[in-house]
Amino acid sequence: MLRPQWIGMLLLCLVVAGVFAWLGQWQLSRAIDTDPPPAGATEVVRPISEVAEPGDYLPEPLVGQRVSVDGFWMPGNFLIVSSRFNDDVEGYWVTGQLRLAGTDEPTSLAVALGWAPTLDEAQDAIRILDAVTSSPVKTPETVTGRLISDEGPVPPPADADPQTMTRMSPAALLGQWTDVEGVDVYRPYLASEKAPAPLVDIASPAPDESSNVNWLNIFYAVEWAIFAGFAFYLWYRLAKDAWEKELEDFEDDQDEADASSGAAMPDGAAESRG
Repeated sequence: MLRPQWIGMLLLCLVVAGVFAWLGQWQLSRAIDTDPPPAGATEVVRPISEVAEPGDYLPEPLVGQRVSVDGFWMPGNFLIVSSRFNDDVEGYWVTGQLRLAGTDEPTSLAVALGWAPTLDEAQDAIRILDAVTSSPVKTPETVTGRLISDEGPVPPPADADPQTMTRMSPAALLGQWTDVEGVDVYRPYLASEKAPAPLVDIASPAPDESSNVNWLNIFYAVEWAIFAGFAFYLWYRLAKDAWEKELEDFEDDQDEADASSGAAMPDGAAESRG
């Protein structure tokens, strides 16, 4: 272990272990939220501009935050999302494209307006909404609800219409919206608190208060500590294997030397040794 090559290997292991230790400390620093949001913060209605920006992901502490937004409904863009449960009853959501008012660039937000127990009732609601929003004279409407992360698009069932959506995904809705060229779109969606008739209000309770401790980050920190220890064990194991191999080679050479010296002796000398 005192040979230059193994001292050099030890120094390399020290560098690797130091990097692993730094990564473990970095994980620990994020395992405990030292500035958690106050209790009930999600129930305070805030302007959407204070919570998220178009194109950005919604931070975990803000999932379920109540927000308000002013905008205009885009007619012809009311779509249905199936497999939506309201108080354990399966049904459908009617969604719409809300074009925000007062923005520098055209900006849209996906909104779940309300719930319907059957597909026919959801389609009837869309016909009513299209008729109401098709008026050439429009005034901005204030919508209040919970801001929720994109659920991610999934392929429709094999026997369903290709346009069928079973997940509330603004990305999937964007693919079916019209007049969206050059429009900024929010990644999260809004679950409206008040549903227009004949839809039913969406049941959207307050999110559970999360713990200040992120156990997954702590687990990762422990993993990095194990990796740092393994770097030293690897150095020890390699040095010991090299030492054992040299010892084995030395013993083999010694045996060969003894055998060669025995074979080179005269018969009488060998017998006298015996």
